[in-house]
Amino acid sequence: MARLIEGNIFGDYKITTREARIFKLLAPLVSVNILALGINYKKHGDETAMSSPEQPILFLKAATSIVGHERPIALPAAGPDCVDYEAELALIIGKKAKNIQPAEAMDYILGYTCANDVSARDWQFDKQKGQWARGKSFDTFCPMGPWIVTKDEIADPDNLSIRSVLNGQIMQNSTTAQMIFHIREIVSNLSKSLTLLPGTVILTGTPEGVGFTRQPPLYLKEGDSISVEIEKIGTLTNQVIREENLTDDDLV
Repeated sequence: MARLIEGNIFGDYKITTREARIFKLLAPLVSVNILALGINYKKHGDETAMSSPEQPILFLKAATSIVGHERPIALPAAGPDCVDYEAELALIIGKKAKNIQPAEAMDYILGYTCANDVSARDWQFDKQKGQWARGKSFDTFCPMGPWIVTKDEIADPDNLSIRSVLNGQIMQNSTTAQMIFHIREIVSNLSKSLTLLPGTVILTGTPEGVGFTRQPPLYLKEGDSISVEIEKIGTLTNQVIREENLTDDDLV
């Protein structure tokens, strides 16, 4: 059972005493923008032979790539053989932010959730000549959930364990303390390039252990189960199917 919320989570709301039974967890929000960071863990930069950036590396994912907990990740017909996982801490902007300082950043954050920055590596590196957006924006390529944990429940988002688990085997195992750019700096930096609207999702980068850097490379295949586990938030789990088996119900 869950207690119902009345109002707008990005404005005035209250938690009521009324309860409802949960039958299915949807994606925790419909994002206005998905902003994502590349190479924000040094060891991930090392494994990809990319040097640590002086500024956060920003790319965009399509809002239509969002799916929720226990919804499938679809291997796209346009390229199903090089699809990779990336466990990430996602933060959700709660109010409009522009040109803010790091010391102010926490005032603009609603909370946090688990995310998987699913990536078609062939599209990311070869077919789009290093332009990342398309390879990371196929339908279902941004699982998020299972819920949003509000910022008051997490005293230090820069010190959370994070890992990915593929078919029961740990693939990534790190902590957000290893991020190059931390939460306050990320929010401040991005706000100086574009307005962060309420409902903006920011993916904060992935640690080492992704599939394409392994020898041989390890990509997602039909029937796989991939989970993202983040301390104080929970576990996001998604099954892998082929796009031709995707239904409209899978996208809600």
